[in-house]
Amino acid sequence: MQIEEVMKRKVITVSPSTTIREARRLCQKHRIRHLPVVEGETLVGIISDRDLRDALPSVIHKEVEADDIYQHPVSSVMKKDVITIHPLDFIEEAALTLYTAKIGCLPVVSQGKLVGIVTESDILHSLVELMGVDRPSSYLKIEVDDTTGRLADVAQIIKECHVNISNVYVYPSKKKGKKNLSFRVETIDPRPIIERIEQHGFRVIWPEKLDVKHNAQEKTQQRMKAKEQNNDGSANL
Repeated sequence: MQIEEVMKRKVITVSPSTTIREARRLCQKHRIRHLPVVEGETLVGIISDRDLRDALPSVIHKEVEADDIYQHPVSSVMKKDVITIHPLDFIEEAALTLYTAKIGCLPVVSQGKLVGIVTESDILHSLVELMGVDRPSSYLKIEVDDTTGRLADVAQIIKECHVNISNVYVYPSKKKGKKNLSFRVETIDPRPIIERIEQHGFRVIWPEKLDVKHNAQEKTQQRMKAKEQNNDGSANL
């Protein structure tokens, strides 16, 4: 999934001369935490609600009037070295950048112009969708030999059970010569799949035991029920 698929295109922005008071008002009105600072369509900085709070005088500096601070332009407190991302970059790259840089958003820039913005919430929501945990499904973790074709072998077994795969991840095992396959499959009862996989000689790490497998099914049902209740509650707000 690329950034252009998840970014917000209608970006609330300010100019360098916008006052801190106005920037704070915009953050509160639109319930946002970041304001890109632009000159025309060119990004020249960014300011966060935290930057705005930090700009206000503390109780130990009472000689500085808050009203005076409010009249200062955002250019006096904005960050000028802005980390950006391109619309065609992938959300995994955005997630890594947000994590390593410890920031909450990435302005999206193309050909020198601000075209959107993506926040940590946007990325998290997209990753949840990609992993399939927002739909009725079950999680399987399988240990296989680190040889060519094992992923295809297990995927074929799942196909023979007439179950779709929402997503799959491959990552190293702690055991030498092994890899772990992580599947999200579109069924709330994975037991028939597990039996077939074990019959082919693969080790199912999760669910581990029959009672655990049953509990995994119950847990999936409980998660989907809670989601439905949450959606009903949100609709009444």
